[in-house]
Amino acid sequence: MILASQSPRRAELLRLITPDFEVIPADVDETPSPNERPDAYVERLALMKAQAIASRNPTQLVLAADTVVIQDGELLGKPLDEADAIRMLCQLSGRAHQVKTGVAVIRGQHVRSIVVTTRVVMRVVTDQEMRAYWHTGEPRDKAGGYGIQGLAARFIASIEGSYTNVVGLPLVETEALLNDAS
Repeated sequence: MILASQSPRRAELLRLITPDFEVIPADVDETPSPNERPDAYVERLALMKAQAIASRNPTQLVLAADTVVIQDGELLGKPLDEADAIRMLCQLSGRAHQVKTGVAVIRGQHVRSIVVTTRVVMRVVTDQEMRAYWHTGEPRDKAGGYGIQGLAARFIASIEGSYTNVVGLPLVETEALLNDAS
């Protein structure tokens, strides 16, 4: 099996299902299409990543995923810089938001994909806390500018849905897709 992702968090989560996989990151254009809905966006990216790797490895089972944070209809991806991270955290602070992950599995002609959504409530985070968090380096490669599994765990008041989805790979749904492809 191939994990088409460079995310160490996804690899760590996948190891909870199986230790037997190879990591081959997929390089695809992640630009949202005009008026593309968040569900369609993450599902399309997961499928594109899986197809990019499956086309070069046609006999392998390929798993790919993509995660975004949604607030007020805006896709919050990885922050560009400190100002962008602070802007995102300000949008999320004291409010509920959604985390969506598209997961795709391809083996030969077998292609399946899903989108999993989790509701996350973030407590009010002060400007000082946001800046200190940025300077830890943790938010630089995280959708929405935070990682629930790390230092930002203290900012999260509650979640409804899959915790592993917020980390980047919803395990229950991913295992079902992998079992279906076996």
